[in-house]
Amino acid sequence: MNTSLSLSCLFARAAPLSRPTSRRAFRTCTHLRARPSPKHKSIKASDLGLAKKNEEHKSITGKDLRPYSEKEKAALAETYTPDQIAAIEAGEAAVDPQDLAEQGAMRVDPMRINYLDDFATIHPVVDKPIRAPEENYDPNLRFKTEDELAGDLTNWVNDLPDQPERLDWMKFMDNTRLTVGKPEAELNPRSYLAPEIPKLGLLKPATAESEEIDAPTRRLMRQTGFTYREIRRFRVKNLVQHRVVNQTRLGKIQSMYYLTVAGNGRGLIGVGEGKSAEPEEARTQAKNAAIRNMQPVPMYEGRTIFGDVKGKVSATEVELMTRPPGFGVRCQSLIFEMCRCAGIQDMAARVTRSRNHMNTVKATLQALLSQRLPEEIARARGRKLVDVRKVYYGGNV
Repeated sequence: MNTSLSLSCLFARAAPLSRPTSRRAFRTCTHLRARPSPKHKSIKASDLGLAKKNEEHKSITGKDLRPYSEKEKAALAETYTPDQIAAIEAGEAAVDPQDLAEQGAMRVDPMRINYLDDFATIHPVVDKPIRAPEENYDPNLRFKTEDELAGDLTNWVNDLPDQPERLDWMKFMDNTRLTVGKPEAELNPRSYLAPEIPKLGLLKPATAESEEIDAPTRRLMRQTGFTYREIRRFRVKNLVQHRVVNQTRLGKIQSMYYLTVAGNGRGLIGVGEGKSAEPEEARTQAKNAAIRNMQPVPMYEGRTIFGDVKGKVSATEVELMTRPPGFGVRCQSLIFEMCRCAGIQDMAARVTRSRNHMNTVKATLQALLSQRLPEEIARARGRKLVDVRKVYYGGNV
């Protein structure tokens, strides 16, 4: 065997292993060595004064945490009961002021808060909205004694006219209070119990034409809470209708399909489907389903939508765009009818890809309900929302 040939084969096999293998770079950014050096040097937090201790926030010691004064106890007595005040004083006595001062030391790192927050002030952006104070609560509420009720009856008898009537007694029974305290606490008491569920059999439609209302409409009134007059005033439009066939072992069964949209013209819109062998019954099913599925649509100034939104159902994509006053509704017929039902007056729309009628209606409804309100965006960003038209134009725009 030739020795030179064997050595050449061995070196040929080992040669590819010693070469640097080219590897595909999956990073889209530039390599660190190829990046240009920054023009300015890095600035530390200590140079800006962020890492220094804030002089305004003085350290708290145990001597600063003094007990409640007599004036403060009198102010607490107006809100809390004596048992609650005793519990508060016991809790204050159980905590050592020195431990509280050590645990409540101020932070000096750059991520500290630049203000003292005792959670006594509600911030409208960060915290929940302020609720109105509940005036129908009285901690000192109690029932009247027998002597007090007898005194009320005696005063009523002394004030009776010469010829009393049954109406006087009814007024006395309705106006006589059984408790001592705030009147709101007895007339509209505060309760944490859930309200009772009303029985459907006791709910009757508030209309004089109850004898002429059919059964499906009665059921719709009980489910939605709308009156018969409100249901009749809704704008209803059949957008899609065609005949469908169901193949069974007995043969082909034909039915009518309807896709209907309903709205009140002031921000409510709903879409419903109905299918039946009789066209009239299918139309009624679609109408009732549309009214039952009504949902509020956010509208800017009561005429257009908030920004540009998109909706996608299957292969149909819909783009809705806001427009200035007087622009009108410029879109295809299906979206135009939905805007009329919802009360939208200025809007443009574009349907891309598939133009299936059923998917177009559903995608438009999905886009209308997916709007983001400016208040939600401001709350998410931690900003305060201000209407510049009221600031600069005095609300005349």
